[in-house]
Formats: sequence, C-alpha cells, structure tokens
Amino acid sequence: MRFGLLGPPVLFYDAQGVARGTARAIAGPKSRVLLTALLLEAGRAVSVESLKDALWGEAAPVSAQASLHNHIARLRRLLDDPERLRTVPSGYTLRIDEGELDVHVFDAHVAEARAAHTGRDWERVVRVCTDALALWRGAPLAGLPPEVGGYAFAQRLCEARLLLLEWRCDAELALGGPRLHELVPELAALTGEYPLREVFFRQLMLALHRTGRQAEALAVHRDLRTRLVGQLGIEPGPGVREAHVEVLRGVTGGGGAGERGEPDRPVPAPAQLPPSPTHFIGRTSLCESLRRALTAPGPHPTAVISGMAGVGKSALALHVAHQLAERFPDGQIHLDLHGATPGMPPLTAAQAVNALLRDLGTEPCRIPEQPDAAAALLRSLLAPTRTLLVLDDAASAAQVRPLLPGGAGCGVIVTSRSPLTALDGAARFPLAPLSDEESAELLRRASGRDGLDGTDAARLLVELTGRLPLALRIVAARLAARPALTPDTLAGQLAAADSRLHHLEYDDLSVRRSLAVAHDALAASERETDRDAARTLGRIGALGLPTYGAPLLARLTGTGEPRTEAALERLLDVALLEESAYGRYAPHDLVRDFARERAGERDTPDTDTDTVGTALHWYAAVAERVLAAIVPPGLDLDDRRRPTPSQPSGHPAHVGTVSPFAGPGAAFAWGDRELENVVTLVERYADDPSRQRAGLVCTLVRLIFPYAHRRGRVAEMEVLGQAGLRVARRLGDAEAEAYALADLAGLHFLTGRHNDALALNDRALALWRRLDRPSWIRRCLNNRGLLLDGLGRRGEAGEALARSLHYARQLNDPYGEAVTRSHLGNLVEHTDPRAAIEQHRRSLTLGDEIGAVIVRHTAHCNIGYAQLRLGRPAAALPHFEESLRILGGHGDWHGESRSRLGLVRALRLLGRGGLADRECAELLGRADARADRYTGGLARHQHGLLLRERGHIGAAREAWGRALAALEGTDEQAVVAELRALLAPADRSPGGLDDTPPDPATWRPRSTPPPPS
Repeated sequence: MRFGLLGPPVLFYDAQGVARGTARAIAGPKSRVLLTALLLEAGRAVSVESLKDALWGEAAPVSAQASLHNHIARLRRLLDDPERLRTVPSGYTLRIDEGELDVHVFDAHVAEARAAHTGRDWERVVRVCTDALALWRGAPLAGLPPEVGGYAFAQRLCEARLLLLEWRCDAELALGGPRLHELVPELAALTGEYPLREVFFRQLMLALHRTGRQAEALAVHRDLRTRLVGQLGIEPGPGVREAHVEVLRGVTGGGGAGERGEPDRPVPAPAQLPPSPTHFIGRTSLCESLRRALTAPGPHPTAVISGMAGVGKSALALHVAHQLAERFPDGQIHLDLHGATPGMPPLTAAQAVNALLRDLGTEPCRIPEQPDAAAALLRSLLAPTRTLLVLDDAASAAQVRPLLPGGAGCGVIVTSRSPLTALDGAARFPLAPLSDEESAELLRRASGRDGLDGTDAARLLVELTGRLPLALRIVAARLAARPALTPDTLAGQLAAADSRLHHLEYDDLSVRRSLAVAHDALAASERETDRDAARTLGRIGALGLPTYGAPLLARLTGTGEPRTEAALERLLDVALLEESAYGRYAPHDLVRDFARERAGERDTPDTDTDTVGTALHWYAAVAERVLAAIVPPGLDLDDRRRPTPSQPSGHPAHVGTVSPFAGPGAAFAWGDRELENVVTLVERYADDPSRQRAGLVCTLVRLIFPYAHRRGRVAEMEVLGQAGLRVARRLGDAEAEAYALADLAGLHFLTGRHNDALALNDRALALWRRLDRPSWIRRCLNNRGLLLDGLGRRGEAGEALARSLHYARQLNDPYGEAVTRSHLGNLVEHTDPRAAIEQHRRSLTLGDEIGAVIVRHTAHCNIGYAQLRLGRPAAALPHFEESLRILGGHGDWHGESRSRLGLVRALRLLGRGGLADRECAELLGRADARADRYTGGLARHQHGLLLRERGHIGAAREAWGRALAALEGTDEQAVVAELRALLAPADRSPGGLDDTPPDPATWRPRSTPPPPS
C-alpha cells in the first residue's frame, strides 16, 4: 500500500509505486482529515487531543471521544494491514515503511536533483526532476480545513517543486537542442504564474535568445526590470544581469548556469562600500578601538556601533571600513538592513542571507529554500575568505545572527540604534554626540564658512543642534546653500522656533523623519509593550522634565510600573531615551523636541492638563510621604501636613496610592533623584493662571521644603521658597505665605544672612499670631531667639527663647522643648559653658525619651562646642563623633556640616593633622557639591589653619582668601574678622603671619536650627 499527500490525500492499492499505482480517494471529509493528520506525523505518536483539534477545531462535540474511535475503526478497514494503525498510550501511530509515502519519495528525488545540479550532471538532472515532478498531483493538502495544520509543510513542498522546475530548465538550457523550442512556452507560462521569480525570467531570456529571438529576450528583461523597480524598488539580480549581457552581446553558446559555450567568468571580489564620509570629524580614540577590535586574532571579530538617530553610526562604520579595506582582500560587502529606514520595513533575516549570497555570486537557484541551510551556505562561502561585512542599520540581534561568518578571517561591523546585547561575543561601541570642539569643526568644514571659528553664533548653533552630526550637517547645508544667511540669523531661527525640528530639515536630510521611524513603528506595532513605549514618549513630551523614572510615568500613562519599565526598556533599545543612571531616563534635546511635537499632535488640551495635574498631584503625594519619613511624629509633622486654604481637600490627591518609605534613607534617596524635576515643575507652573495648578504648586513646595533644607540644597531652596511665596500671595493664602516666609528665613540662616533671616522670620511670626497658630508661634519665637543670639542681641534672644519654652510646655510639645533648651544652652555658653552643657544634656535626655534623632545629634554637637570653649578638645572629640554616628543617613546637612567642622577643629587642636585634613576635605567636597558657599567658606578657614601648621603659608593664604570671598556679606563677623587678620600684610602684624593667633576659642558656627517642619 502507498500513501499520497502531493495533492488531495489518497491511497494506492497496488505495488507499482506511487507514481503509477491506482489511486483511491478517501470517502468522507473526516476520514481524509484523520489520515492526513496521521501522515503528517508518520511513524510518530499523535495525541488524541491533536486529532480532536484536527477533526473539529475548537468546536469539538461532547461525543468527540467516541466519534474519534469510530473514525479510527473505519480508517483501519481501509488499510491493507489493520496493525498499521496502532493505539499507543498517548494516542495513535500510523506505520509508514520506506517508499510508501509520496512526500518521502519526492524529498529523496529533490536531494538527488540538487546534487546533480551542483555537479552539473545535466542529463541526470533532467531525469530525476522529471521523476519527481511526476509525483505532483496538485497543491499538497488541497481541500483540507485549516485545523489540520501543515501550512509550512505545504509551502516547503511547493517551493521544492519550483526548484525542480528551475533545475530542469537549467539542464535543458545547458543541453541545448530542439528541446529549447519547447521550453519557451513552458517558461512563458511560469513567468506569468510567478511574476517576481527572477530565475524563470533569466531562463526564458536565454531560451528565447538561443532560439534566435533576441528582441523578445530583451523585452522580457525590460518588463521584469520595470516591475521590480516599480513595485519593490530593486534592480534585477546578478543572474538576470548576466543573461542580459549575453543577449546584448549576441553570444549564442554557453551562459546561464555554467552550460556549454564560453567558460565561466570569475566573479569579482565585492567592493561595495559607499564612499567614505567627506567630513568625518573626531572620534579618534573610538576609531582606533574599532580597528583593534576588527583586526584582533580569534573568531570572526564583530563590532556593534550603537546610538540614537543621526549620531553618526554609519559614517563611523564606513570611515573605519575604508581604512581596513586592504586587510580584507577577498571583498567588502555593504548591506543596508533597513532597521530604521523611513517608508521601508526591515529586511528579514532570510532576505538578508539571500542578499549576501547573491552578492557573493551565488545563483538564486542554488540558494537553499530553508533559512538555516541558506545561512550555513553563507558561512561556508565566507569561511576560507578574508571578507569585511558592514551590516548597516540593524533592527535586532535576531536579524544579524544568521549573517555572521564562522571563520576567523572575516570582520563584521554592525550599526544599530540598539546595542544588540543579545548578540554574543560582539565588541560594543555606544556612540555619543560630538564634543563642542568636534561639532564646531564639522560645522565649519561642511558649511565652508571659515569665519565661524570661535564665534558666539557657532557656539550657539552647536548647542541648538545638540552636537548631533545629522543636525550639524543640516545646519551646515543651509549655510552653504544660502551665502546671505548669517549664522546669527540661523541660530535665532533655531532658538526662537516652537520646535527646532522644522529648521532641521534639508533636502533628504531630516532629524524629525529619522526619529519618527522608530516612534511610528512602536505606535503601529501589534505588541503591547511597543504601543506602551510610544505612549510613554508622548507623556514625556507633554511634561518636559529633565529626567524620568518608572513610577511617575506609570501614573502618567495609566499603566502599572512593570509595563512602564518594559516600555522604557524598548525606548532605550530604539535609542529614543538614554539611561543617565539606573532607573533614570532622559531624552536627547532633539528627541525631547520630537516628543513634544508628537504630544501636541495627539493630545487635546484636556489631556495635557491631566498630564501636568497628575504629575503635580503625584509629586505632592510622594513629598508628603517623604515628610512623614524624615520628620518625627508630632506637631511639626502634623502642622506641615495640614492643608492651607489654597489646598482645602486634606492630604494630596493620590496619597493613598503611594506607599510609605521604609525609612529616612529611602525618602532622602527619592528626593535626591526627583528634586530637579520638582523645581522644574514649580518654576514652570508657579505663575499658571489655573488656581488648581497654583494650589498644587503651593502644596508641593510646603511638603518638599523640609527635605531640601535637610539636604542643604541652597539653590533649589531659593527657587522653591520664592515661588511658594509668590503663589501664596497671588492666591491670598495667608497660611501658605507664612510657611513660605519661615522657609525662606531658614534658607537665609543656612547661608549666613542672619539679619535677612530675622526679618523674614518676624514677618512669618506676625502672620501666625494673626492666624492664632500657637505651634507655629513657638517655632518662630525659637528661631528668633537663635538668630538674635547669633547677632549678639542676647537679651532679646533670651526673652524670645523663654516665650518659646512657655509655648512648648503649654502645647505639651517635648520636641519643641528639647530644641529650645538646646538654643538656651547656646545662649549661656558665651558666659558659662558648663551651664550650657547642662542645658544640652537636658535636651539630650528629652531627645532620648522621644526618640528624636535630630535632637540627640544636635545635643552632642553643642556639648562638643562647649567643651572646645572650655579648651578641652579631647573631651569634645567623642561628642562630635557620636553626633555624626547618630545622624547616620538622616540627611541633616546643616547639622552634619557643623559637627564635621567641630570634628576638624578638635582633631587639629589635638595635633592629629592627617585625620583633620581628610575630614576637612570630605566636608569641602560635600559643601561644593551643594553649592553651599557659606559652609565651604567655614571649611576653607579651617583648611588654611591646617596648611599653616604644616608650613604651607602660600597655600594657606589662598584657602583663606577663598574663604573670605565666600563669607563676605554674611553675618559671620567673628570669622570674617579673623580671616582679614590672617590675610593682612606681614608688616602690619608685629610678629608676621606666623604670629597670628589661631582660631579663637570663642568662635563657633551657628547652632543647628529646627529644620522646616
């Protein structure tokens, strides 16, 4: 018995072979389906569930099991041996012996024909192909429902049949003779049936030419080329081109597939590199690293150049490829994979493999139809050669992987917006925009404007193009095309336009179009992650913050954080975002412009309002959680969380959806990441006419300010405080105004401007008295006493602190009492340091009782300074160390800096200069990182004293000079006076500089104030 699938399923009942036996069609559609499903898995077990799916799909009846048994029984009766169809534990197995299934015979013929064709045994090719084609009864699996499956199976067989036809025609052309006349109508029919299969056209051209019909052969070529160029935008392949040359030359013998006639012409080594970039600037070290990577010994070296659109990936690849061309004498192949080409889909891996095989001279008819086999042939061809492959604009690692050679002599340069991290063994070269100097040089050389060197206009053009080579080339082209266009005018156009992208288009160069390829592909994708990525970029454009994290973007897009993180990874992968730090994302300036454009095109004003409003709500909600984490429970926390009239709805919206922080460290870390965004939003929307936005800004400032104060973020505090005050006054919100005045007073205290701080604090105190808010009156009185003490007005200071202490007791506020006692201790320290220590110990006891970290750390710091005043640095040192240990990760910059200053002084006075130097350097670094000139000035004062003790007088004077410049204009008069004395000329001091008294024991930095709360 024989079985047939090359057409409708049939059985053959005699032993004359599948090509000549008597076929019997299978009656009944279910029996045909059952037999086919078993034949597709011939000799292997087919599960019951698979057979049910084939027979009924998703609509299997309740009786499917019983019906299947009946169909199995009927099929067994049709077979010559009932044991052919056996029941096995997992289902059923149909035994097929060798030569019994026509597909198996057909496949054997195909393999034999392939070998004969490769060996150019043309008569054998004709015989074997004819036998194989005789088995063909029609489309495989014809008439069967799609549930049966086997689509790939049928496609493979159809492609194999076409190859047999091609090989037989090649053989007939090689053998020549009368058969050529009969071949023409057959090939004409095949070209009509397969209008894009070039092999049949090549064969038809040769058959017409060799039968004396040259004009018709040329017409076939003309029609094919018109179709390919018009529909696909490509030229005919090398086989058609060679046939065209033969027809034009009038050669009547040989040609095509190595047939008789003139000998085969050697295929020249490919030299396909496009010209090297004319204006290639910079990248010197990167070029050298690329050359080393591509000429290193070992397996095929592969270099991946990645980066955003327009950053110069292809230019770098071609520049290096031309430099290395002589190292790869067997050829240089350039293939554009169209990973991000406007209007074109990326090449599939199979298309790319076929293109490379054709570039290496392989006839299309000899390219295996299976992708794996084609990739193996490509590796075989490249293995003995030294060939350089430039694979430009790759879409993914999967697209590139089958193209890589297996031998050690080849090199591969891949360019892609993605770093293709899934491509094993590749050296990666992420490409950043050019430096300012390189950008200016590219602009000058490409524009031909030599006068651009060093001008303000050139610097501005470099800045406005984001140092992106594509944008710089467009600007240069505009300047070159219009001599009357001045650089200043063009810079003004770029700076004044709503979007720079309008002016960054010229001829076929367009930044917008390059960016749109990746975005539009994401937006049109069937994958949810891709669509999320496009939506996320729109939200980024609508909000316009410096950096972004997944939590905020998840709120803006309405998706959860896992989906948002996946979307951000996709935006990274297509180079529409950069990861500035782990979990923090930012677009290039031109991508930012593009995202803003897309947000404007797709979003209504209401949607934009939602974006901004959602962001403000979310930041306010998280700022409330930060406040709760860094301020201990009590009146200070409750008062600041209480809404003001401009935000009457209680806690910020969405606060319930924001989880509390695990501790102060996590809260401070969040603030460190997000403060720049908060400041941006506050600056942008402080003057927004919407009362809702203004109220949210006011709330956000009130809640985030204690974090900024604790961290010592002086510049940001100035912006937040001034904006909060401006909004509060515009809204007529007296409570919000009082908050803002008190916060600005705290800022002036941190920067040594104590008179200014006192004036603002007193204005806040007046407002709180008018509003009858005792807890805030107590705070303002406490701060007033602190400030008056620092200004030397000690009688007034004592009065204010006594009233603050009275309020603290009346309010049953142990935290407030502890802070006030600390300030009372500082007040009496001037006359009785031992009494001051007693006050600080009482403050420390209260701090221990209520678990207040700031109170405990401040008490130890103040005891240390009192001990220094008593001339006991050894007793002071452990208190400064304990103060810093207690503070840990609580982030109180003012308290930390004062403790570190005391620690430096104690170590210096104890003669431990090396350790004092290290502590002083640490303090200076932290102060400079915060732009805290006041603390930096105090630290440099100490640094100068340390330098003088080691005999470095010149360096000491330099440190004191910088300290004096930082402290001039502050109210730190004792230190300023000492610095002036230290810097006085030697002849104005009886003993010269070395006789200047060191660091008076009476000086100390201002005590730690209660942070804004």
